[in-house]
Formats: sequence, structure tokens, C-alpha cells
Amino acid sequence: MPSGQRRGRWSGVPLRDRQALRRDELITAGISLLGSPGGPSLTVRAVCRAAGLTERYFYESFADRDEYVAAVYDEVCSAAMSTLMRSESMRDAVERFVSLMVDDPARGRVLLLAPEAEPVLAQSGARWMPNFIELLQRNLTRITDPTRQAMVATGLIGALTALFTAYLDGRLAATREQFIDHCAELLLSRASS
Repeated sequence: MPSGQRRGRWSGVPLRDRQALRRDELITAGISLLGSPGGPSLTVRAVCRAAGLTERYFYESFADRDEYVAAVYDEVCSAAMSTLMRSESMRDAVERFVSLMVDDPARGRVLLLAPEAEPVLAQSGARWMPNFIELLQRNLTRITDPTRQAMVATGLIGALTALFTAYLDGRLAATREQFIDHCAELLLSRASS
């Protein structure tokens, strides 16, 4: 390298890997912007600025803002589903979900609050919700009637969504441990009845 020339951002990264890395950087920026405390403040320019990339690179990976917002939401849902699938018990699932969604509140706000402000997420949320319900339903092994199992799982997901939304919004003054205990107790009491 000639003296005085600085190494580029993509130096040493094979050309075929650069687009995937740029896409990941845009998604990371989107989680922060879509999950910002004051509500989503996401424009293509803001995303590019946050990621330190030009709009050219944005459009290299996404056709438009709506496709991008859906991709950010899908990333958060995929991470949540993956986290929950690795759980060893109901309590472990709650602890892992709290770690993912409360310790990184931007992710929690993307999952639970952004769909209220972003119309494009109505379809994404409707597509993901059955996956969360089915995952919980598979863990309700003491309930043998499939219809009852589906109703309990659906009700629990609704209740947990409301609890996590209120906790993220600061409307619940519970400590982290109280919150985890309550959510785990809710799951365990319904799973065993």
C-alpha cells in the first residue's frame, strides 16, 4: 500500500461477501432506528447515515423502505424464535426472551411496538404470530385436547405480548426478577392445568 493511503472499509473482505456485510450493517442500523424510544424514525437517509453507507448500498439489498422495514422485523422475529427454540424450560424461555428483548430494548420495541406505527408490519406480524403460538403449543404437553391446547397457547401469547409491551413502555414498575417470575408463573400455571 502506498505511503499515506488509508485502508478502505472493505479492504481484505472478498467482493462476494461485501454485500452481505453491508446488508447486515443496514439491518443493525434499522433495529436501532425502528426500535428507538420515541418511536420509529426510519427514513432511507437516516438508515444510511446510521450505517455509514450510501443510498446506493441500501438499494443494492432492498427495493424500498417497506421491504427494508419488513426485513428488519423478520430479523428480530427470527432471533426471538431461535432464542426460544433453544430454551430448556418455560422459565428458561422467559429468561432468554427477557435477555433478548428487554436487555436490548430496541429489539423489543421492534417486535412489539413498531407494528403499531408501521403499516407494512401488519402482514409480517400476522405471518410470525402463528409460529410463536405453535412453539408454545408444542410445550403444553399436559393438555391433550389440541383445540384447548391451541386456545391456551393463543391466550398466553396475547397475555405475554401485553405484559412485555407494558414492561418495555415503562408502565409496569416491576423489577426484572418480579417480571420474569410473573411471566414464568403464568406459563407454568396454564401449562399444568
